[in-house]
Amino acid sequence: MAGGLLKILGALLLAAMLTGCAGMVTQRLGNTLADAVVNQDDPETVRAGAPAYLLLLDGLIADSPNDRNTLLAGARLYGAYAAIFVDDKARALQMAKKARDYARRGLCADWPQVCKVESAPYDQFVPSLHEVQADGLEALYVYGTTWAGRIQADSSDWGAIADLPKVEAVMRRVVAMDEQYDNGRAQLYLAVLNTLVPPSVGGRPEVGRGFFEKAIEISDGRDLMAKVEFARRYARMVFDRPLHDRLLKEVLAADTKVPGLVLSNVLAQREAAKLLASSGDYFLE
Repeated sequence: MAGGLLKILGALLLAAMLTGCAGMVTQRLGNTLADAVVNQDDPETVRAGAPAYLLLLDGLIADSPNDRNTLLAGARLYGAYAAIFVDDKARALQMAKKARDYARRGLCADWPQVCKVESAPYDQFVPSLHEVQADGLEALYVYGTTWAGRIQADSSDWGAIADLPKVEAVMRRVVAMDEQYDNGRAQLYLAVLNTLVPPSVGGRPEVGRGFFEKAIEISDGRDLMAKVEFARRYARMVFDRPLHDRLLKEVLAADTKVPGLVLSNVLAQREAAKLLASSGDYFLE
């Protein structure tokens, strides 16, 4: 896969040099990279091959530092790679920070008012999100997901954790603009954000359950990660073993070959197998 895709990338770059259509080729390049990654059914191929693409995107961004499409492609790939494939915490944090930086640049070049009040109190930050209109939906979504990834990469940073309500506000704005965006993944982020902690310390598991169910509905059950996280975050929190085991068995029995979700679904099945194997110990039945 890597060799064939690199040949395609080389051809696109050559076309850019010959025709001068760098903007169009950059957009095609970002889309090609994203498609190749999300539709790969062997996670180890992505683990081994993606760093070359990350370097390539770094180079393209350095050459066109204000190109929104390339910045967002770099943010997506860096964020996903750090979260899924990097075990070293310091390295994962470094990559998550780069993803966040690329996403901020991709959004705030056109909507600078968001970044201007990013560090302001919540009540000042939220109104700025309503300035972002339909053509900024992708940028706002990637901005939110990479912000969440940055927080996840260093859970000991209480200053970063304090920004979680702002991340939720970003995702609520995305859902308000398009509730089905990215196969319902914005709904899934909201579900996880509401089930990170138990109710005794501010968690809202029933609100989270509603978002989980909506995410599953939007993808027609084909986004297997939604069911895995529903089992992990909600069913375990409320000690609902029948729901927990049912969801995970559905994941293990499902077809992973869904365009745009192949890699995610393969990883979801791996997680489902681990969670189901530990079900008896967790629920003590």
